[in-house]
Amino acid sequence: MRLGVLDVGSNTVHFLVVDAHPGAAPLPAYSHKIELRLAELLDADGAIGELGVERLVEMVASSMRVAEDKGVEEVLPFATSAVREAVNGEEVLKRVQRETGVELQVLSGGDEARLTFLAARRWYGWSAGRLLLLDIGGGSLEIACGLDQQPDAAVSLPLGAGRLTAGWLPGDPPEAEDVRKLRRHVRAEIARTVAEVVRLGAPDRFVGTSKTFKQLARITGAAREADGPYLPRKLTRGSLSAWVPRLAAMTAGQRALLPGVSEGRARQLLAGALVADGAMDLFGVDELDICPWALREGLILRRLDQMSGEQ
Repeated sequence: MRLGVLDVGSNTVHFLVVDAHPGAAPLPAYSHKIELRLAELLDADGAIGELGVERLVEMVASSMRVAEDKGVEEVLPFATSAVREAVNGEEVLKRVQRETGVELQVLSGGDEARLTFLAARRWYGWSAGRLLLLDIGGGSLEIACGLDQQPDAAVSLPLGAGRLTAGWLPGDPPEAEDVRKLRRHVRAEIARTVAEVVRLGAPDRFVGTSKTFKQLARITGAAREADGPYLPRKLTRGSLSAWVPRLAAMTAGQRALLPGVSEGRARQLLAGALVADGAMDLFGVDELDICPWALREGLILRRLDQMSGEQ
């Protein structure tokens, strides 16, 4: 069947159309997205402003038109931390439903971590052993670790690249003291979770997912996304650590000229690098694999598993 996944994330609103059936890998058929950056559009009170709400409603409505045009049989609509944590999140959800007919499912941080872990587990298989997953979004950092399809530990921290950039790095380029303060904050938050995450054993394989890790891997020498999902891509802590001070010295415009870095995400790449560097250091990760599947694929796989159980 043809499924659609509507992902209202902290950076991007993405409607992905896939051809899928139980027992097979979902195949992307069409992509429709905008960089809305909801995590950076919160006002001083923590609410999503009118412009952000209007653009979100427009994008959801246009996604439903795409779904009809592309023959989508079922849509899986969900939202993550930006809507979940906005003080007017409930009002935003009601308005989206009233004006588009779409009821967005708000995922908890733990749900995000578990579903992304499911995607990584299916991608690498059982032979990968115990996985440690790191996923840096616009609003949060998800960490999960385990040996099975469901992780033993699943943690979500408010360390998304967009959120941290808006709250901690106002300069362009940022002030050195602001970078130091953010580095200390990030590492203190992650350090609290280390014992809980690895309590049942040391990981056999380390995995990073989503756009921030893909961009960091690309600037440190990994293959382009255009070269296909099956080409192995890795990120080493040594190469990342060497890039952090270089990114800190750059303006957003200069970062946007780096390979694989989009203009819309260039400003938050430094915050993402500080989170990635801190997580890799504190969890003892010298090298991690970049997984092409993440939260959207996890939702699709869960729905396909449900369909198998219904048959």
